[in-house]
Amino acid sequence: MSVRCVIGVQWGDEGKGKIVDLLAEESDVVVRYQGGGNAGHTVVVGREKFVLHLIPSGILHGRACVVGNGVVVDPEQLFAEIADLEAKGVKVKGRLFISDRANVVFPYHKALDRAGELKRGITKIGTTGRGIGPCYADKYARNGIRVIDLYDLKVFADRLRVNIEEKNYLLAGLGAETLDYEHVLREYTAHAKRLKPFVTDSVTMVNDAIDNKKRVLFEAAQGALLNIDHGTYPYVTSSNSDATGLSSGAGVPPACVRDVIGVAKAYTTRVGSGPFPTELNDALGEKIRQVGAEFGSTTGRPRRTGWFDLVGSRHAIRTSGVTELAITKLDVLDGFDTIRVCTGYKVGKKTVTAFPADLTSLENAKPVYKDVRGWGATTSARKLVDLPPEARAYLRLLERELGCVVSMVSVGPERRQTVLTGGKL
Repeated sequence: MSVRCVIGVQWGDEGKGKIVDLLAEESDVVVRYQGGGNAGHTVVVGREKFVLHLIPSGILHGRACVVGNGVVVDPEQLFAEIADLEAKGVKVKGRLFISDRANVVFPYHKALDRAGELKRGITKIGTTGRGIGPCYADKYARNGIRVIDLYDLKVFADRLRVNIEEKNYLLAGLGAETLDYEHVLREYTAHAKRLKPFVTDSVTMVNDAIDNKKRVLFEAAQGALLNIDHGTYPYVTSSNSDATGLSSGAGVPPACVRDVIGVAKAYTTRVGSGPFPTELNDALGEKIRQVGAEFGSTTGRPRRTGWFDLVGSRHAIRTSGVTELAITKLDVLDGFDTIRVCTGYKVGKKTVTAFPADLTSLENAKPVYKDVRGWGATTSARKLVDLPPEARAYLRLLERELGCVVSMVSVGPERRQTVLTGGKL
């Protein structure tokens, strides 16, 4: 049995899509277990670029791809993604499976998301506006409508009526446009028909695959530092975006996972609001943004950039039990004379190496840096010996400080631009 999980150990956008794409080739089933259309996994195959928001990257390898019960599904976005893949020659039908237990994103979720952000003003969270948070809020308030509920018209119609009455009251209070119940009912009844060929009992399907010794790969969205419990709350996503969310989000036993692969950029980025101790608000930060093409694949927003933060990533690794690391975008730092790594935070008069829970400490934290020598070009490296000695020294530093072996290094967006270390830097 080979059951693995891929998570991000920063604030998302670490390059998980590429790593999942590489690992999917040797997997039978790929499962997404949390998040929604707020994710953006980019995979480059030759000259073709694929940006996936809901569908697991394994679809590009013809693998069975499951959108688990912990994901919130926006039918419109899903259909658009399917159409885009099919237009590029990727077969989706018979390979994509949507959990009957997954909650559904409705127009009122998106409307509340956008209106809420406008109301917050300068204290906004920085959401994608895709309705993910409000949909999860309904799920945990037990007001949600699941995929399976769409196929009992009376249950669906009754729940939708109650929800729209409640949401229209909230939207009116926020000065936003209200929604028409009959229109949404017709729209989502039609969505249900289109969605039906993909709907399955994902919990049984995935557990059967594990029991039958199939190779199963789980993928998380966002990053562990955006986890609702362990991230920079309240500037977080609305789900458990690390390995801790796997069991409930896919309906499998926690002990089934053999390996947890943590993905991190060779530097750090963040989208939206929230503390970012190593952020570079200068020409250097802008250079990293431009060279690394650091613009959100979901929103197009410029990402905030900064040096590698050992404190945050170590916290993510510990809470998820990461067993190995994949370091991406090493090539973005090519040509820098000096690379900095944050080894701790100066908070008041103390230096801390544990990730603080309180926002005040994080917002006032001053990074303590260790400087290392830069290196030349890495984009042509395909083997470990091809990497410059200084780049290998940098990777060894990360490995040593994080207490986790670096098994993969990405030096470009394409599949072939990957170095497998064999665990021997």
